[in-house]
Amino acid sequence: MLHIHRTKTIIGIKVFFFLSFLFVWTLSSKAQKQMYMEDHDAKPFYFGITLGAEMARFHTDLHTRFLNQDTIMVAEPTNSGGFTLGLAATAKLTNRFEARFNPQLMFMNRSIFYRLKYPDMDLGDSVTKRVESVITSFPLQVKFNSDRIGNFRVYMLGGVKADYDLASNASARRAEDLVKIKKVDYGIEAGVGFNFYFPSFIFSPEIKISNGLGNVHSRDENLKYSSTLDRIQSRMIVFSIHLEG
Repeated sequence: MLHIHRTKTIIGIKVFFFLSFLFVWTLSSKAQKQMYMEDHDAKPFYFGITLGAEMARFHTDLHTRFLNQDTIMVAEPTNSGGFTLGLAATAKLTNRFEARFNPQLMFMNRSIFYRLKYPDMDLGDSVTKRVESVITSFPLQVKFNSDRIGNFRVYMLGGVKADYDLASNASARRAEDLVKIKKVDYGIEAGVGFNFYFPSFIFSPEIKISNGLGNVHSRDENLKYSSTLDRIQSRMIVFSIHLEG
């Protein structure tokens, strides 16, 4: 069931991305005879806003204690969704390369599924622990732009990020049933996007992979659900729409 849910989520993102691309491509194709924002590439910098949706999950490594206990039989992360609001500031480096600072506010829930050997009277033999996060993310990226074809351009990007979780539960006192997550994380990102030029703005759909490199698990060996896990890292596939001018 977890595999089916993950597959459906990935397919949904791909379909949404394809339909958005097709819709904007159709609008842009109708106006290919007229070049919009011809002087935009000469700007030393420009700004925009970001709207996004992400498929998020944890990547977990089991602790050796998992093999030495007989209470929890399965501990597996599941996919979940979220949305993003952000700002973008882009500076021209060369004719091909740009640097972009894209601070974002991300709202998401990530979950870990547990199957118990001895059913709980209230929860049964399966439990899903949800971790709510409100993350301020600070990505710094380098973009590589293709040649502009009419009102269309493709770009690739790569970069680093630093995240701070405003809703971190690492310091929670009543944490018997929690999986504690640290406040600070860092990671790398890579993706591809498309620029569609219109008379007064640039519409830029983008998809990227964002992987955390740090261990965000604040492990406590006295906690039932936390003690069976060692490392927890963040994983996201992010679909974004940038409106730039």
